[in-house]
Amino acid sequence: MKKSLLSGIQYNLKGLKLGLKTPKLLFLGLIRFVLTGVLAIVSAILVWHFYQDIFSMIWSRPDSRWIVWLWHFSSWLVGLLLFCMTAMVSYLAGQIVFGIWIMDLMAQVTERLITGTSVQPAHSSFFLQLFHLIKQETPRAIFPIALTTILLLAGWMTPLGPILTILLPLVTALFLAWDNTDLIPARQLIPFKTRFDFLKKNLLFHIGFGFWFLIPLANVLFLSFAPVGGALYCIDLKKNE
Repeated sequence: MKKSLLSGIQYNLKGLKLGLKTPKLLFLGLIRFVLTGVLAIVSAILVWHFYQDIFSMIWSRPDSRWIVWLWHFSSWLVGLLLFCMTAMVSYLAGQIVFGIWIMDLMAQVTERLITGTSVQPAHSSFFLQLFHLIKQETPRAIFPIALTTILLLAGWMTPLGPILTILLPLVTALFLAWDNTDLIPARQLIPFKTRFDFLKKNLLFHIGFGFWFLIPLANVLFLSFAPVGGALYCIDLKKNE
């Protein structure tokens, strides 16, 4: 199984294509797209209003005319990155409200479409499965948020602000990618440590998978159908074991 950056990019794109041409996946994906889009628009409006203040906390406007052009370029870059972050934050907010169940349902539909069946925990009711999904999602959500917060604070309190500003979206995209490739292993009750070790061994793949999440506007669409690409990757991984 390929674990390259390019492979991750391709799997997310394959998932989007399959989702758009499969009626049930299209319906579920559109629900996520609309709800995530509404949250992203609200977040973008807030960022547009406050992003100059946010950037000023990272780097105050220099007095030198020779450096001010770099300040303006960095300001524009930070604004673009913040807009990317709004879609990702909207996605995380949607996860808390409705995303866990819909994402797993999309993964199950993909499994049945490709393999004819989807693996379910034995003797597990719907409510037990939902409880387990929420329990699995908790550490998978807390760790990325904690790491992102640490990097954000480090950017404000150290001279590494411009570098960490670029690194933050990459880290967020990485964990959003894992959120989608981890759906099937989580449902199969694989321990969290084993699944996290899998992420560490496949960092390049997940960065590639999350590449589409860094493109403004397109990221909302790819985030909506990413569970399909994540399921395709898990299915192919199982075939090649």
